[in-house]
Amino acid sequence: MTASPEALEMAGVAARAADEKLATDIVVIDVSDQLVITDCFVLASADTERQVNAIVEEIEDALREAGHKPLRREGTREGRWALLDYNEVVVHVQHVDERDYYSLDRLWKDCPVVEIDGVETAARPGGAAGADDADDALAPEEPQRDQGL
Repeated sequence: MTASPEALEMAGVAARAADEKLATDIVVIDVSDQLVITDCFVLASADTERQVNAIVEEIEDALREAGHKPLRREGTREGRWALLDYNEVVVHVQHVDERDYYSLDRLWKDCPVVEIDGVETAARPGGAAGADDADDALAPEEPQRDQGL
């Protein structure tokens, strides 16, 4: 199963809107094979809380113009991790610190990334090439044992 054409269109609108407001590390992930509740995740990052909220507003405006209303909207007050649920598409706009800490890209690394025209897709940890290397790079170092014991 792959994402529906409507979900891909919505994800494209959201990704381009995020790009318009200078979001970074924009990725659209097709999660339709793994989840039954949605087809795509749109992930985007911002350096400040104010920019997170500006990106969210731009995405909502663009999707509203395209005829879509969010079913749910969370986290916009804090400006650290905002979630917009459009049923077929769930948009996550995260402060870069939250994006690094929660690492949704890595969590969904087995799902395909969707290329969006006009948006440069970010490289994500744990992608298809070198997935084992990325996992090893993020793993904590083994503690050193005292050889004299």
